Amino acid sequence: MSSHDKNGLSRRNILTVGAGLAGATLLPGGFIMPAFADDKPAIGTWPAGSQGSSVTIGASVPRTGTYAVQGEDELKGYQLAVEHINEGHELVKKVSPKSKKGVLGKQLNLVVADSAAKPNEAVQAQQRFISENKAVMITGGTSSAVAVALNKLAQREKVLFVCGISGSNDTTGKDCVRYGVRQNFFGQTAAAAIAPLLVKTFGKNKKVAYMTPDYTYGHTVTKSMQDFTKDAGWTTVTNQISPLGAPDFSSYLLNVANSGADILINVNWGHDAVLSIQQAKQFGVLDKMKLVVPYQVPFLARETGGLMQGVYAATDYWWTIEDKFPLAKMFNDTFEKKFGYKPEWGAENAYISFLHWARMVEEAGSFYPPDVIKQYEKEETIPSLVGDVHYRKEDHQCVRPVVIVKGKMQKDMKGKEDFYEVVEIVPGKDLMQKPDEFGCKLGDYT
Repeated sequence: MSSHDKNGLSRRNILTVGAGLAGATLLPGGFIMPAFADDKPAIGTWPAGSQGSSVTIGASVPRTGTYAVQGEDELKGYQLAVEHINEGHELVKKVSPKSKKGVLGKQLNLVVADSAAKPNEAVQAQQRFISENKAVMITGGTSSAVAVALNKLAQREKVLFVCGISGSNDTTGKDCVRYGVRQNFFGQTAAAAIAPLLVKTFGKNKKVAYMTPDYTYGHTVTKSMQDFTKDAGWTTVTNQISPLGAPDFSSYLLNVANSGADILINVNWGHDAVLSIQQAKQFGVLDKMKLVVPYQVPFLARETGGLMQGVYAATDYWWTIEDKFPLAKMFNDTFEKKFGYKPEWGAENAYISFLHWARMVEEAGSFYPPDVIKQYEKEETIPSLVGDVHYRKEDHQCVRPVVIVKGKMQKDMKGKEDFYEVVEIVPGKDLMQKPDEFGCKLGDYT
């Protein structure tokens, strides 16, 4: 890789989307309404980052590595959100009624870096977006290790981090920060939603083999699954822990095959999930035990060649819920028209997180970070693509439903992307742990 700057990040990995087109809001008589109040002290990139006719958002997503497919899907959600916000799209107004074109009359610029799912690369890129571009908000994630690192950066730099994807309990648990918010589901809510269905389907007193990626996402999702199935007598006979991006799962699967388990719960994600499921089939593991994917990305059905047929999984979003949620239908239609495929939940998370942030800024009437954060903390009920939701003030976690799906048999598919039957949409309220259960202490505003 060439053209590295002093931080070791290739400038070829950075791109800019959107352009600053709109000026400050014009009031009758020609007076200009300032985008910030002069009586508040400077903090983070405020007010410098919001003084012109546009504002910059910094995004870091994995465009290479084991999570690259999810990163590209997530990026498309950001790109569509920026396009819709800048043009004043009807869907934006459904979520953020005060929005017109842009945010507070300012167009959005999106600058993007490839994080490769590596915390150091994500932090270096976002630090530069903050320092050089005066980003008023940073976003991204995909890897929870990246999300946790960006939480810390956001709190230190006093620039809001709106998490795109992160499944770890820690992101709004022990590693929560005042300057971080998360919209998507996570280990606790996934396990609480799917465990009762699993016990009802497979029965009590089952022996379980886990496959766990060795970082905060994997460990917290596995623990949540164990916690929510232990009362039914489910016991862990082996927990095979593998590094992120493992090229070969054969040694782990040999232990799974010899464990005597009834059920394989595969917590791997992205390309790691694809490889481990394919190799589980090759090793005959799937002939011996049932497969469950408690935290799933829909593309698994496409990439594993039918191995998700009949498999239960928890997910954040599946496009067929458009029959129940009109805003999902609007999103699906515009996304597919632009990109040529049905959106997955990375794109959905990125898109709605962006629109929620725009709403909070519009409601606050300012880009001043503490005001925007306090708007999230009002716990107001707001629209999303999966129905009405709200953010908890204690940990900045969005209270939202979890979608339980079952892979369709090929004969039942009505189209090439009709991979899943939606079994249940579980309301978020009863899935959440107590706000302090995972050790969240948000920290200061200033």
